[in-house]
Amino acid sequence: MKILILKPSSLGDVVQALPVLRLLKLHWPESEIFWWIDSSLAPLLEGDPGLTGIVRFERRRWSIPANWPEVWHSVRWMRRQQFDLVIDLQCLFRSGMFGWLANGKSLVGLDEPREGARGFYDTAVRRDSFYTHAVDWYLAVLKALNVPVHRNFEWLPERTSVSAEVKRKWPVASARWVIVQPGARWLNKRWPVEHFTELVRRIAAARPEVRFAILGGVDDKAAGAAIAQAIPDRSFDLTGKISLPEMIEWIRLGELMISNDTGPMHVAAALNKPVIAIFGPTEPRRTGPYGQLQNTVRIDLPCAPCLKSRCHYVKPMECLRAIGPETISARALNLLPAI
Repeated sequence: MKILILKPSSLGDVVQALPVLRLLKLHWPESEIFWWIDSSLAPLLEGDPGLTGIVRFERRRWSIPANWPEVWHSVRWMRRQQFDLVIDLQCLFRSGMFGWLANGKSLVGLDEPREGARGFYDTAVRRDSFYTHAVDWYLAVLKALNVPVHRNFEWLPERTSVSAEVKRKWPVASARWVIVQPGARWLNKRWPVEHFTELVRRIAAARPEVRFAILGGVDDKAAGAAIAQAIPDRSFDLTGKISLPEMIEWIRLGELMISNDTGPMHVAAALNKPVIAIFGPTEPRRTGPYGQLQNTVRIDLPCAPCLKSRCHYVKPMECLRAIGPETISARALNLLPAI
């Protein structure tokens, strides 16, 4: 059995789709499974024990006409593989088209009407309801293929070499770590930095043994610096300084994560780490931390969740600003003793 999974982005979506890979490999242990992924996220899957290989989607390069011959070379490679099964978990027009061009024996995808990708599929799998969680929707593809669905797998296996490198670079073993994730792709998913700053002060005052690791990309460096400055002797500002595999191993080291609705939140859920997830414009029942929806925090407003990347409410960002640091710190202090 030769299988191609199409799920190029984003970080959180790819992490949520990994159970499909794990269960396919358990059901068909001799199968060869490949994953079509955006090149920026390839480090997430490189060396994965369940994969035979990855197929890089060069989204930025391929948007330039001069590089279009590369697209055809990639398609020709996929067609030569003669895949038995192609699974599109992205359900966009381009992923549906690539799945169709791969010319596998069977093409299965998600029944999402927004870009018409389902027109390419042999089998389209419907979402049970608007509130069905993304992970459960992905797993419904396996049910359509008569592949058993269960939780007897390791979602994100430890990379021992990366873990050792993290411990070599930073003195991580002597502290209890709270992981803080202040960034998010949408600006209106970001809890105010001043709230994060007050939050770490409150936790630090109540729990003197706790230290803070602040994660994020280059765009989050200003937020990371501001939060670290609140407790400078007990904080590591790692924004823009670590690789994707290192980020995963840092979250594995933590005892609690406090995060906006963003990719690393899903990493924490996959690692079964307690995560307090702060939600504003998005719907946690659809995209919250899988298995920990009770740890999501949101407030009711007439407009929330709006599912939009820009806030148009009369009080901008009120769905996040109205969630006070005292609310999150109380939850954090309740979770920490039980760990």
